[in-house]
Amino acid sequence: MGVDSADPGAGPADTGGHLRIDLLGPVRARRGEVPLALGPLRRQAVLAALILRAPALVTYRQLLDDVWGTEPPGTGHRVLPSYVYSLRQVLDGAGDGPAPSVIEGGRGGYRFVPDGTRTDLADLAEHIAHVRRAKAAGDLDAVVDHGGRALELLRAEPLAGLPGPLADTERQRLARQRRTVHQDRVECLVLLGRHPEALDALMAPPPARPHDEPLAALRMRALYGSGRQAEALAVYQETRRGLLDELGMEPGEELHRVHQAVLRQDHQLLPGPAAFGPERDRPEDSPAEHATPGGPGHAPRPHRRRNDLPGDTACLVGRERELALLTAPVSPSAVSVVAVDGTAGVGKTALVVRAAWALGDAYPDGCLFVDLHTHGAAHESVAPQRALRRLLRAVRDGAVLDDTDPTYDADDLADLVTAWRAATSGLRLLLVVDDARSAEQVRPLLPAGPGSRVLVAGRQRLPGLDAGLRLTVEPLDTADAVGLLRELVGESRADDEPDAALDLARRCGGLPLALRIASARLQNRPSWTLSFLAGRMSDDARSLGELRAEDRSVEAAFRMSYDQLAPELRRGFRASGLAPTARFDGLTLAAMLGESREDAEDLLEGLVDASLLQQPNPGRYRMHDLVRAHARRLAADVPEEAAADRTAVLSLYTAAGRLAADWGPVAFPADAGTTGSPFPGWREASAWLNAAGGELVDVVAYAATAGRFDDACRLAEALADHLTRQGHHHECRAALDLALPCADLATDRRMRSALRNCMGMVDIYQGRFRQAHTWFTEALRHDCAPGDPRERARAITGMGTAEWMLGDIEGAVAHLREAVELAERLEDGWLTGIATLNLGAIRSRQGEHEQALDHYLTALTIAEKSERPRTISNALCFTADALLALGRHAEATDLLRRAVGLADEAGDPPLRAATLSRLATAQHLQGRLDLAVDAHHAALATLTRHTSTWLEMEVRTRLGSTYAAAGRHAEARQEFRSALALPGAGDHPRQYALARDGLNGTGTGRPAGEST
Repeated sequence: MGVDSADPGAGPADTGGHLRIDLLGPVRARRGEVPLALGPLRRQAVLAALILRAPALVTYRQLLDDVWGTEPPGTGHRVLPSYVYSLRQVLDGAGDGPAPSVIEGGRGGYRFVPDGTRTDLADLAEHIAHVRRAKAAGDLDAVVDHGGRALELLRAEPLAGLPGPLADTERQRLARQRRTVHQDRVECLVLLGRHPEALDALMAPPPARPHDEPLAALRMRALYGSGRQAEALAVYQETRRGLLDELGMEPGEELHRVHQAVLRQDHQLLPGPAAFGPERDRPEDSPAEHATPGGPGHAPRPHRRRNDLPGDTACLVGRERELALLTAPVSPSAVSVVAVDGTAGVGKTALVVRAAWALGDAYPDGCLFVDLHTHGAAHESVAPQRALRRLLRAVRDGAVLDDTDPTYDADDLADLVTAWRAATSGLRLLLVVDDARSAEQVRPLLPAGPGSRVLVAGRQRLPGLDAGLRLTVEPLDTADAVGLLRELVGESRADDEPDAALDLARRCGGLPLALRIASARLQNRPSWTLSFLAGRMSDDARSLGELRAEDRSVEAAFRMSYDQLAPELRRGFRASGLAPTARFDGLTLAAMLGESREDAEDLLEGLVDASLLQQPNPGRYRMHDLVRAHARRLAADVPEEAAADRTAVLSLYTAAGRLAADWGPVAFPADAGTTGSPFPGWREASAWLNAAGGELVDVVAYAATAGRFDDACRLAEALADHLTRQGHHHECRAALDLALPCADLATDRRMRSALRNCMGMVDIYQGRFRQAHTWFTEALRHDCAPGDPRERARAITGMGTAEWMLGDIEGAVAHLREAVELAERLEDGWLTGIATLNLGAIRSRQGEHEQALDHYLTALTIAEKSERPRTISNALCFTADALLALGRHAEATDLLRRAVGLADEAGDPPLRAATLSRLATAQHLQGRLDLAVDAHHAALATLTRHTSTWLEMEVRTRLGSTYAAAGRHAEARQEFRSALALPGAGDHPRQYALARDGLNGTGTGRPAGEST
């Protein structure tokens, strides 16, 4: 909060060039009247930490802990000098000569020197010290005066937006201090008989915590002192009911004592109104008959600032950013409108009410609240006409409209809008509109007075409303959800079960309503542990069932949103709940609904506007976990529709996987999984699968969980090639692990052999040749479909490949020749090419490079017919190897450059790495060692954590050989060591021997693995 001449406690404007730093709000600084730019929030946090710990020396470690917490910067304390330098540049005055800095450097740290610098923290400390002394001396007026000044300083969020544990701790300390000063000041107002002021203070920030008995007692005393005994008794009943419902306990002794005093009208304990008593006691000169607008017999009364805001009793956690946006300064010459939306139960109302209380003092003509009850019962819905009549009555200080008023019982909306705008044209109001569904509901309610502010909250986004700010309230992140849970159930209870608290917060999906209901259940059942409740919420259906308490229910809140939808949106909502991945696109819904992608995206956008769907990225959608559980329960009520949706979406993924695979169309039989495809070609199918990323495994799990065993197997098989060539070996293996148990239950008996072949293929890619051989052997054993020899051909090809890599050349050649014969009869080009390439590689290893080249050229011709860039690139690499061995370096280089481009086109990182490394080898053999080093490093940059160990060993060993040839022996040894240190390096004897020989200096200086 910036402090100006109007700020309490600020004193006269500083014109002497002295430095002023404010921390009780956004961190700001000024020298004299000139504001200073402190820079990014992290730099401000460093300054705040130094000021808060002044005048002590703050060590580097302490400063990092204060500002970065458990996630320090990678450069450690070396980042601090740049922050301190920038702060000194801004804060140190430009005098005539050198002057000491406000930030001193010391041994191992920094110190803030407060001499000559004034802070609002120091002002606050002075006022609080005055409050304490005055309280001890019984000086009630001084407590009220200095307490009010302290609260003015604390009216904004301290250290707003600053990161780090110290800022969090300081905000909590100041919040406690604020609450204490607030309570002391209100109590003194009551004791002084200034009851209206006490009531105003009780309705203004800082908010009372839920069931704050001391403040409830003060409120009762102030109401009674204002002659409002019935309202005082109502406060007691409300507080007692809340204590019993939430905590299962009766009010304490003090609140009970005040209640009894109000019942007995005990004027000794609770002095009555300071004004005159009943009419008969009024002195004769009392101005009871003054002429007033209300007519004879009405005593004049001063205009009182209207405040219709609900009590701010919600515990709000993790909404600092949103509150800062909602309470940011706005133009004083226009009406400011903010639209807040979010899914049911996310805490929109609590947020806007908290913001309204924080802003209330800036609106002298009143704070009004209208609940349109859009998502309540039909009879509760508030039409604009009814809302306008309420608002007109509010700004007219509660006067009931009579039949001479043009707006009396008016149904014409235009007349009411005209009257409302006329009534508010000279007022500066804060209006909160809750549970709005459309812009048409809200527009008539906008006040006309310049500087007025309107906060609109609702589940529906309001694109038709002219809003200066639109804010979507998201569920709390996990850390904040746990923080709210700790506040609600008690820190000690939550901290006793930290893992269960985390689990429960996740099961509630960060939804404040769900967390509050779960906490209420725990409060009402002290014997329950957090882990017990989390266990009761073990699946979607049970989670929704547990999140219900009397008239509060998460599912009921969702159902109200669903019931407001048009029929086509309800259909889209049910289908979206059946999407097999957390994130999905319009094509997924289009497949389920049998509509165009454009129409499906229109439906999805409508669900986003209704806050039933989130859009984390353009074109990608997701549902909150609990919303999805509700959607699936609704879908279960229409089982035939749900079954058709599941079939359609699983067919979509299967078709995409088969089209994206390099195996070609003949590799898959025509079955239910290939009924139609919305993709023009393999590129579009591959790109669509890439967008799903690691969630493709979830599709297989979805099918398996739903008992769609054939679909699960076909999906895993169809996705295997796509996942492996993306380097996602772990995900591919996970999908196959899920599908393998389904193969024994599937009607398609081919899958038992097919999935084992896929497992073997993954092991081949990862260099796990013994395990691969075992899988292919099992595939042959499970092959029970003699009418379809394709799985046998695949298994035999895989066995031959594994045997070659394991050194069994004779067995490898026999199996690969058999595989070629089988694949040619099947007209399976991909399988023929793979077997032929492996036969060529064996020839090359035996030194028969011309024969190897013949095999490679045959495979290349087959690959060219497929028009698949990955298959062609792979064949080009093998062909280039033979050309290099034959000394035809220029031809090999041309082929490898083409192979790199095709690997990029295919989007295959492992293949790109292999082709770049081979290109580097060609450049090495031509004496272009610098180019070779660069190409090897480009290959290393392509590798990921999914890359097979043997491929990385190949690249590093080749790079080591190039370094050695260039005379860079230290770097060469480092690469050889890195290759030998890779996990599982010993499982690859050929690569291991090359790296070991290079490290021992026995290499020839030629590229590793290249024949002379």
